[in-house]
Amino acid sequence: MEELPKTYDPKIVEDKIYQFWVDTGFFNPDKLPGNRKKTYTIVIPPPNVTGSLHMGHALQHTIHDILIRQKRMAGFKTLWLPGTDHAGIATQRVVEKELKKEGKTRFDLGREKFIERVWQWKETYGNIILDQLKKLGSSCDWSRTRFTMDEGYVKAVEAAFMHYYKKGWIYQGKRVVNWCPSCGTSLSDLELEYKEEKSNLWYIKYPLARNDLANKYVTVATTRPETMLGDTAVAVNPNDKRYKALVGKKVTLPLVNKEIPIVADRLADAEFGTGAVKVTPAHDLTDQEIGQRHKLATVEAIDERGRMTDNVPLPYRGLKVLEARQKVVEDLTKLGLLEKVEEYTHQVPKCYRCDTTVELIPSLQWFLKMDELAKSAIKAVKSGKVKFVPKRWEKLYFDWLKNVKDWCISRQLWWGHKIPIEGVNDVLDTWFSSALWPFATLGWPNDTKDLKTFYPTDVLVTDRGIINLWVARMIFSGMEFMKKPPFSKVYIHATVLTREGQRMSKSLGTGIDPIGLVEKYGADATRFGITYQIGQGQDLKFVEDNIVMGRKFCNKLWNASRFVLMQIGEDMKPNFRGKFGFGQLGFGQLTAADKKILTALEKTIKSMNKDLENFDFGKAAHTIYDFFWHDFCDEYIEKAKAQKTKETQQILLHVLATSLKLLHPIIPFITEEIYQKLPQAKEKSLMIEKWPM
Repeated sequence: MEELPKTYDPKIVEDKIYQFWVDTGFFNPDKLPGNRKKTYTIVIPPPNVTGSLHMGHALQHTIHDILIRQKRMAGFKTLWLPGTDHAGIATQRVVEKELKKEGKTRFDLGREKFIERVWQWKETYGNIILDQLKKLGSSCDWSRTRFTMDEGYVKAVEAAFMHYYKKGWIYQGKRVVNWCPSCGTSLSDLELEYKEEKSNLWYIKYPLARNDLANKYVTVATTRPETMLGDTAVAVNPNDKRYKALVGKKVTLPLVNKEIPIVADRLADAEFGTGAVKVTPAHDLTDQEIGQRHKLATVEAIDERGRMTDNVPLPYRGLKVLEARQKVVEDLTKLGLLEKVEEYTHQVPKCYRCDTTVELIPSLQWFLKMDELAKSAIKAVKSGKVKFVPKRWEKLYFDWLKNVKDWCISRQLWWGHKIPIEGVNDVLDTWFSSALWPFATLGWPNDTKDLKTFYPTDVLVTDRGIINLWVARMIFSGMEFMKKPPFSKVYIHATVLTREGQRMSKSLGTGIDPIGLVEKYGADATRFGITYQIGQGQDLKFVEDNIVMGRKFCNKLWNASRFVLMQIGEDMKPNFRGKFGFGQLGFGQLTAADKKILTALEKTIKSMNKDLENFDFGKAAHTIYDFFWHDFCDEYIEKAKAQKTKETQQILLHVLATSLKLLHPIIPFITEEIYQKLPQAKEKSLMIEKWPM
């Protein structure tokens, strides 16, 4: 029997063990031994090809791997399907930045050559994050790796689009949309990030067109004075007595010198500013609704470049938005029409990819009707077919679906799925394709063996930030195309924050590289430290001390295993089959210490099974840690040193072997390495040993 080295070195072990796992083929469900009738499937939330591993990924994929490894050992035919998302906006920006360094733009290359350049970039850098997942120990079936732009997936996206189009649910229309002037494309509401900015509230006097009343002006308050150049009305709330006599009258729009009406509308907020609000239907969603109700004209004052259009007076044409704002304020001041300015802090929408301030502009886009799809997604959860864990996240899901607007699915990019209609150059929103992920990755629209075997999947593990962006869309897509929800459970894990509770961000310097932790402490220590911190709370304040604790625990496991292996002979086999209770040892009388450790082990097994079933990963880690460190090492091993009987040796080996199995889903590398040194039974790898029940 080969002895364990005196110290455990993860740098020596981990790459070797991972290659051993790959060589066994057991990541592939088709190559698992035994007659496995029950399936257990997880599809990876596909990371962007532009991405690299962050702490949120490390948490998420550690959880995935714990679930998959435990179910694999429990006899399930397990599939953890990996892949990446083409990330339309993000990937196009990365390649355009490369071209900029060469003094070129995508227009210099043309669309076809630019797409070739993107594919070259993808082949070079697109699998970085998947390679990092391997470093973490992820037991994905790499033979089934998918990409949202691979040939089969493209066919799935086209099939989905045409299905909706033939039903009359996809239509083209000119609507006010979120527009990123930098990326040059429309964005959905869910692709915006709101940032608090200090600005001003400008109070502007709009002269009444006829001075036959006591009032000479109506004063409106605005955070965006430049948009007044596109105003077509002033609105007041119908219940606001201050303005009752003015409804139906007209004001002269300053700087433009045209008359616009005063209308009464319930959307006018009587509490904001003066209670009178400017109406710019082309550049505000609320104003667009007011404009439609009152049949107001639409004047486009800002274009796709974020500059003022030719529809505004000459002095402002071509100016950038902020330049126009400054000039408008200056000119209003000169005319005596700026009543006052107040400091004002508000939330400004930014592009989630490039951080540019988003403009609201009218644009001809493609939309997907959401009424029926939203109903099916709501029904799937209300009926219990899909359950959220924790349950509180259902509210966010329902709130969005009950108020959802038609989905703007077109994007003005070159990289992505082209809309399959002749003459259309737009591509589809990246989330349109990723909404099909749970079944398109299994071969849909073809009726494949994988689709029959592994759909629906079992659990989706993801972050709360994409419940509406992705989770809801996958659910209604599954109901529409497969007539079944894509998964039965949605586990929303905590968001990883810094120790101080700040958001982790590379740009802000608050991010932590999990691969750096793996290189410093080892993958097992990193995984255990992360798992140990998981609670049922909304946020996880990451503390590196727990990774250090994880490393100490691995060393404890290693040293205890060395002791046990030195106590037993090569002919002693661990009882890996079935339960190992008091009456199954086949030896003489058990001591009080023997009974105590076996009782504690049975309790630990039951507790861990319950914890993992309830997605209580942190509690599971605490349970096995306390048992192994305190019950086994501190108590039983110390007593075993003085009592070297055959029964004691057998119990030492049994408890160690069972502990390795319980620990394997959390810390797979070190447990596999130790297992390989045991006087084994028949199995080739710990990852297919029988899970304790």
